[in-house]
Amino acid sequence: MNVTLQSSDFNLFGLPEQFAQDRALIDARWKELQGQAHPDKFSAQGTAAQRVGMQWSVRINEAYQRLKDPQKRAAYLCELRGALINAENNTAMPAAFLLEQMAWREALDEAVGEADLDLLNDQLQRARTQALQRIEQLLDHEPDAQAAAQQVRGLMFIERFGRDVEARFEQLGQ
Repeated sequence: MNVTLQSSDFNLFGLPEQFAQDRALIDARWKELQGQAHPDKFSAQGTAAQRVGMQWSVRINEAYQRLKDPQKRAAYLCELRGALINAENNTAMPAAFLLEQMAWREALDEAVGEADLDLLNDQLQRARTQALQRIEQLLDHEPDAQAAAQQVRGLMFIERFGRDVEARFEQLGQ
């Protein structure tokens, strides 16, 4: 297999182009690839070879960041399949999801202690798990990249809102 700097992250890592991945395998493959591309390995070959090694090292790290993170991996797969996430411009979501978002925001505004935040955090984790399962179904089994892209946009909201909940936990701890 010929791998170039323009190869997909999946080709670069020798992985199937699918959402479901083994994180331990991604980590192991990253270490292996970094070992092969480390610029120090090219020090005897001159600066041009070191520069190429550096380019490969950067490319491997970029791919690793996308592949190891389920949200980034899903967005990348959607884009490879022609369904751009475009979260800044495409905020259309199903009414039920929008209502759930509003309920979570209200619950966060009304939270007075850690127990309230724990309950909200549990709801978010369940929603995150369900979104990831739906994304896997849409990308690996159906396949419907457009519907998966909408799920990824929802997951992005869940992740952002999770950071808001964490910030409230920190406020309570002060």
